[in-house]
Amino acid sequence: MSSYAIDDGERLLLFDPLAVPVALLALAREREPVIVLTAPWHERHAQALVERLQAAVFAPPPDTAQDLIDKYAITAERAGEGSPDLKWLRSASSNAHWYAGGDRLAIGIEAYAGREHNDLVLWIESVRAVVAGDSLVDFGTGLALNEWLRGGVTREQAVKRLRPLLELPVEFVLPTHGAPTDCAALERALS
Repeated sequence: MSSYAIDDGERLLLFDPLAVPVALLALAREREPVIVLTAPWHERHAQALVERLQAAVFAPPPDTAQDLIDKYAITAERAGEGSPDLKWLRSASSNAHWYAGGDRLAIGIEAYAGREHNDLVLWIESVRAVVAGDSLVDFGTGLALNEWLRGGVTREQAVKRLRPLLELPVEFVLPTHGAPTDCAALERALS
């Protein structure tokens, strides 16, 4: 698993953070810290960082009970009240900013829907970077569309959702599973 930080001089954006180095924690105290999740299940160390840094959080919404029923073909009883992801954020935080594919966040990020409605791929124009949740991954064979995600979305549908990224001046692709790569890898993954 990978996580990333982007310092824009005003804010320190922490993407799907985990094991944040001490130097970045120090920098976060000099900037406005913002946690950006690509998927609700990527909450990783977000709660502890919110408590430590009083950071705002931008996140896609967790799966509802109906989402779980549709994804996993389970009963309503098993689905309960939906996913427990980000329960801590839903219940008590005024620092929560929920977003979806197609949204442009106030912090200069555009969100693209991936394989699932709440597994997003982000475009950060200021650094010409794409940050990919679980839709685009590198499990050792190069950047590719993640085939194991559920949700009843075909590969063709996911590629169609992400193809607009190829029209952007992408220099960096930062998958949360795998090493940073470039636009050529993105083109191959979406071909």
